[in-house]
This record gives sequence, structure tokens and C-alpha cells, in this order.
Amino acid sequence: MSDTVVHDRRRPEGIRAGASWRGTLATVQGLLLRDLRVLRREFGAFLARTIAQPLLFVFVFAYVFPRIGQEIGGGAGAGGGGGAGGGFATVLVPGLVAVAMVFQGITAVALPLSQEFGATREIEDRVLAPVRVEVVALAKVLFGAAQSLLAGLVVLPLVLFVSAGQVVLRLDRPLLLVVVAVLAALLAGALGLALGTRVDPRQIGLMFSLVVLPLTFLGAVYYPWAALAAVRWLQIVVLLNPLVYVSEGLRAALTPTVTTMPVPVVLGALTAAVGILLWAGVHGFVRRTIA
Repeated sequence: MSDTVVHDRRRPEGIRAGASWRGTLATVQGLLLRDLRVLRREFGAFLARTIAQPLLFVFVFAYVFPRIGQEIGGGAGAGGGGGAGGGFATVLVPGLVAVAMVFQGITAVALPLSQEFGATREIEDRVLAPVRVEVVALAKVLFGAAQSLLAGLVVLPLVLFVSAGQVVLRLDRPLLLVVVAVLAALLAGALGLALGTRVDPRQIGLMFSLVVLPLTFLGAVYYPWAALAAVRWLQIVVLLNPLVYVSEGLRAALTPTVTTMPVPVVLGALTAAVGILLWAGVHGFVRRTIA
């Protein structure tokens, strides 16, 4: 009897093969609404984990340091290209928005997965939805991407308000900003899915120490990628870090006075990273749920 139940739960081929696009979209909408309801109940925790780290960094490096005469960077060194608008605060703000978006996307997807794949196997409730398992995985990515975009919208005005240094931001390229933000959000959700399906639930805390922290400090968050030319080997190695392209893309859209990677390179790398991480995440999700 139990074998029959498992077979029906894992491979409801008749139901899923006949599901229309309208039914699929309705199911995805239902999954997203369920997650949004949970987010509303935990909105305080969402704000805390979203703004705590960026605000701490901008408070120390862009508020305290300038007031005690120890501003980091400035001039040509900070901007990678010089100019009055290339100060450290200008470099820092887009980087902090980038790390907030990516960190929130990872947290929104990977942490719930660690619970759903745990001893309670809550994931079984989700895969009973009348859609393919891959669609359930993509719904998780979309929800993580939505939280990532919300984190960016929350963090940007806050870090601008706290910073005591001159921050030169321009919105001359709004289309580029939108494209980079959407790609960054999808990247964050896909990265959360890939990590959440491959890290043992009991080791989820270790993931932040061994993966998220290195991504942050080597992600061109606190310095432009061009400034790493002085350490050439490191400048090449960090090209494997997708956060580098998020940081550089946001700087290209918001701080034209700072030297960044060429925009086509940034967009191409972000698109490729989203595709690779989506494939890895969906494959891992299917393997963990129906294998």
C-alpha cells in the first residue's frame, strides 16, 4: 500500500501531463501567495536580516570613518577611474545593494529548503501540486527573486540616508538598472535553490561560512573590480564569483563616474550564471524530491 502511495505522489503523470498553461500559472500563483502569506507574518525578521549587514557596513565605513578623518579610498584609487564622484561611499553603495539582494535571495530559498528537506519532509506537500516538479522549483526561484528585489528597494535609500560621504548616483541608464536588477534577483533565487538542494540540512549554517561570506568579500562589494588589477591573479579568480557581476552591473547603472566592467560582459555573465544555476538548482530539486 505504501509503495502505491509513493508512486502516485512522485509521478502523477496523468494529472501533470494534462495540466494546461492556465492551470500551471494558477498553481504557481497559489504557491507564491502561500509564501507571501508566510512572509507577511515574518516581515520583521525579513527586514532585520535584509538591512542589518548593509547598514552596519555603511555606518562604519561611510559615516564613522569620514567623521574621524579615516575615510577609506577616495579619488582614483577608490573609483578605479578617478574623479570627484569616485569616492569610497559612491563605490560602496551599489556594492551593498548587490550583496543585500543576493544574500536575501539565497536566504529566502535555501533556508526554507533546509527545513522542507529535513526530517519533517514538508516538501512532499508542495510536490503534490498538479504541476511538474520543475515548476515547483521555479516557483521557489521566483519567490526568492521577488524578495531579492524588495531587499534592493529597501536597502538603497537607507544606505544613502546613513552615509556621511558624498554619494554620486545618477539614473541616466534606467533600462540597464532594471535589467541588471532583474537578472540579479533571478541569480539570487537560482543560487539559493542550487545551494539549498545540495547542502545537507544539518550543515546549512556551515554554508554561510564557507560559501556566502567568501562570495561577499570577494564579490567586488567594497571595491570596484578594476581596482584588483594590483593583484592580477585575484582579479582573474573572482571572475568565477557571480556577485562580482551584480556589483559591477549596479555600478555601471548608478555610478557612471566609477570605472566598471564593460556592460555587455556584465550582462552576458549574469545571463550565463542564471542559466547554469537554474539548471543546477532544478536538477538538484528534482533529484531530492523524486529520486
